[in-house]
Amino acid sequence: MTDAPTIRAFSANEWRVYRDLRLRALADSPDAFGSTLAAETGRLDAEWARRLASSVDSPLNLPLVAEVRGEPIGLGRIDTSDPDLAALYQMWVAPSHRGVGAGQMLLKAVIAWARARNASSLDLGVTCGDSPARRLYERAGFQPMGEPQPLRPGSTLLAQAMRLALRGAAEQGHRADGAARRSS
Repeated sequence: MTDAPTIRAFSANEWRVYRDLRLRALADSPDAFGSTLAAETGRLDAEWARRLASSVDSPLNLPLVAEVRGEPIGLGRIDTSDPDLAALYQMWVAPSHRGVGAGQMLLKAVIAWARARNASSLDLGVTCGDSPARRLYERAGFQPMGEPQPLRPGSTLLAQAMRLALRGAAEQGHRADGAARRSS
């Protein structure tokens, strides 16, 4: 087997894997999420199962898992409850597997999914600062929106909303491809 990460959608019966990854993410990177480990730890198993099942069964959500040799090493979730706008949240990769492309692969899967649903843009929030996460989003073309806001109520940490234009970028790319073919 290869050590390259793979990305796939969670299935509803994998709520324990989802729960464990989510809690690992909150423990490892508490300043990267709007929720806290304390808030999430208190959830009942039935709530975790319901939470994942409702996302898996919905055409508006996509819960993703990143794996290496079958070991879960990361997660990402996307929501399109507004048909024109997709939102990425809960993106995380285990420290032991950072730098091998899992984050980039998760992000590409999310962008492809949002484009397939014809969302005009993909939004996310990232903690302010020069972080690998922020650099990943900027390399993918995300642009800051508005002023940074507190990460969560009462927090002194700030988070920056960012947006990736999907329709305009795809349309521009198709126009540029066509122009290049015509000029060749």
